[in-house]
Amino acid sequence: MSASTATTPQDEPKRVVFDDPHGAAGNMQEAEVTRVRALRGAWRWLLVAATAATILLCINQQFSLRFFIGYTQLNTEYFYLLIALMLPFTFLIFPGTESAPLDRIPWYDLVLFVVTFAAALLLMSNVRKAAEAGWEFGGAPNNVIAAGLVMWVMLMEALRRTGGWSLLLSVLPFTVYPLFAEAGWLGPFRGTQSTLEQATAYHVLSGESLLGIPIQAFADTVIGFLVFGTALMMTGAGKFFINLAFALCGTFRGGAAKVCIFASGLLGMMSGSIISNVLTAGTMTIPVMKKSGFRASYAGAIEACASTGAVLAPPVMGATAFVIAQFLNVSYADVALAAIIPAALYYVGLFMQVDSYAARHGLKGIPRAELPRVMDTIKDGWYYVFVIALLIVMLLYFKRESHAPFYATALLLVLNQLFSKDTRWTLATIGKFLEVNGRTFVELVGILAGCGLLIGAFSMTGVVSSLANDLLHIAGDNPFLLLGMCALTSLILGLGLTTTACYIFLAILVAPALEKLGLNRMAVHMFIFYWGMLSSITPPVAIASFAAAGIAGSPAMKTGWESMWVGSIIYFIPFFFVLNPALVLQGPSPYFAGLGLMGLAAFGTLFICGGIQGYQPFVGDLRGTGSLEWPIRVLLVIGGFVVATPGGGIMPLSQMQVTLLGLGILLPTILIALLLIRRQPVMPDGLRVP
Repeated sequence: MSASTATTPQDEPKRVVFDDPHGAAGNMQEAEVTRVRALRGAWRWLLVAATAATILLCINQQFSLRFFIGYTQLNTEYFYLLIALMLPFTFLIFPGTESAPLDRIPWYDLVLFVVTFAAALLLMSNVRKAAEAGWEFGGAPNNVIAAGLVMWVMLMEALRRTGGWSLLLSVLPFTVYPLFAEAGWLGPFRGTQSTLEQATAYHVLSGESLLGIPIQAFADTVIGFLVFGTALMMTGAGKFFINLAFALCGTFRGGAAKVCIFASGLLGMMSGSIISNVLTAGTMTIPVMKKSGFRASYAGAIEACASTGAVLAPPVMGATAFVIAQFLNVSYADVALAAIIPAALYYVGLFMQVDSYAARHGLKGIPRAELPRVMDTIKDGWYYVFVIALLIVMLLYFKRESHAPFYATALLLVLNQLFSKDTRWTLATIGKFLEVNGRTFVELVGILAGCGLLIGAFSMTGVVSSLANDLLHIAGDNPFLLLGMCALTSLILGLGLTTTACYIFLAILVAPALEKLGLNRMAVHMFIFYWGMLSSITPPVAIASFAAAGIAGSPAMKTGWESMWVGSIIYFIPFFFVLNPALVLQGPSPYFAGLGLMGLAAFGTLFICGGIQGYQPFVGDLRGTGSLEWPIRVLLVIGGFVVATPGGGIMPLSQMQVTLLGLGILLPTILIALLLIRRQPVMPDGLRVP
C-alpha cells in the first residue's frame, strides 16, 4: 500500500495519508491485453506529436476553428486523418506475439506501420471523390480498392493485437460474411451478397462501416473525455478521491470495503475504465481490507465489483456509452442521465452486500485516528469539485458534450497551476500527458475501427430486420424469454469481447427485436450494455477479478467466483430498468416515477443482500434461526426481488400488487427470524450464547 504518514504534533495520533495511486499518470485501458511495448527516443516523440495533432484536429472540428485556411474538411476526411495518425502505432505498441521483443521494434512491425499509414492517407485523399461519385456502391478505382483491402487486413490485425484472439475470431467472420451472404446454410442470416470489390468499397468508404458509429463516437466525444480523465488523474485527483473516501467511510462497519466501493466509484466516474480502476484504487484499498479482516479473495472480489461500475457511472462513462449515444442518435448527456439510477442501484447493492458481510463476521471500521481528516482533504483538492461541476453543468444544462470536457480540462489545468504545489505541470509533464493519451487513443482506435466493420457487414446484407422477426418468432413474442436470451447471449459474448464490442454485436442483432416488442429503446440498450459489462466479474474470463486477484495475492478463479457472489445483486438490476423505463429516466414523469421505483428497488435490495450474506439489517445474524436459516435466507431473496421488481407495463401485475406480494413474503419471514434470533442470540464469531 502506498501511503505516507502525515506530520502531526506529539499529542495527536499519526494519520495515514494516501498517495496518488496513478503516480505520474493513469492509462485507461479498454482491452484485456496488457503486454505492451514502451516506445523510446524518436518513436516516443512521434507518438507525442501524433497525439497532439489528434487533439488539435478534434478541437478544430468541434469548435469550427478553421485551422485549414480556405479548406473545409469533411467529417469522413477528419475520421481518416485520426485513423492515419493513431492506427499505425498499434503495431509499434502492441507486440504481434508473446515472444516478440519489448525493448525494440521488429522490422515487420515497422513495415505494418508504414503500410497502414499509406493506406489511410490514400483513402483519405479519395474519400471526398467517393462521396461525390458514390464509390461505396461500386465504380471505385483499382488503387482505392487495393488500399481498402490493405486497410481491411490491417484492421483485423490491429483488432487481434489490442483485443486478443477472442475478439478477432468473433469479429472477422462477420466482416467477410457479405461475401457469402446468400449461402443456404446461413438460415435466418441469409441476406444480400456482395463481391469482394463491393464489400471492400462499402467497408472503407461508406459512413456505415469503418467510418461508422464507433469511430464517429471516438472522434466526436471520446477524445475530449479521455483527455479530461487523463488530466484529472495527472493533477492528483486520484489521491483526493481515495483520501476523501477513507475520511468519509473508513469508520463504518467493514469500513475498508465501503471505502473501496466509494473510492472506486469516484475514480470510475472520472476514468470510465474497469482495469485502470482496479490497478489504481485496488493498490490502496485491497491491502487495507485484508488488514481489516477480509479474506484476500473477498477483498479482491469487492474491488473487482466496485471497479466494474466505472463504465456505468456518469459523468465520464466508458467508451461504450458514447457509442450508445451514436446508435440512438441522442446526446451523450441523455445517456449519462439514463445511467444515474442504474449506477446508483449498482453501488447501493454492493454497499449493502458488504455491510451484511461485515456484520455477520464482526468486522470493524478503521479507527478515526488513522484516517485523513475530511476538511484537510477538501482543502487540498477543493478545485476538483468546481471542475466536475462545470463538466456536469455543460453536459446537462447546455447540452455541449463535445465542448464540455475541453472547457473542464482548461479550468482544471489553470486551477492546478495556481493552487497546487505538488502537481504543477512542467514541459516533461505535458509530454507524459500526451504519451499516455496517445497509448489510450491507439488502443481504442484499434478496437473501435475494427468493430465498426461489424455494423457495415450487417448494413450491407440487410439482414437485421428479418433477424429481428426470426428472434421474435423463436421467443414466441414473449418479452421475458427474449430478455433472458439477450442476457445470456450478452454474458457469453462478453466473456470473449470487450464491453464495447459486445454491445455493438447485440445492438445490431438483438436490440431491434426487443424494440419491436414495445420496450423502451434507451432501456433496451442500457440492458445490453449492463450485461456485457458484467462479464468483467464473471468466470472463466473475469478480467477485473483476475486483475484484483493479482493485487490481493489470491487464486484468480476463486476471486472470480467470489466476485459473482459479492456482485450477485448486480445480475438482477438490468431487469428492473428494462421492465420500467422510468429507472433510466424515460417515459411520462420520469423523475418522480424513477425516484419512487429507485426507493422500492433499494428497499428490496436490502433484503436480497441480507438473504445472500446471511445477516439481515434490523433483524440480526440469521445463524440464530438454527435449521431454518437457509429457508429464511431464500425467502428474503425472493421477497426482496419481488418488492424491487417494477409492476405494470409488460408485467401482468400492477405496481401495488407486486409490492404487496413482496411484502406478503417478507413480513412473516422477518417476524419468524426475529422470534428465533431473540431466543437464540449469536455472537459475532458464530457461537450461540446459552
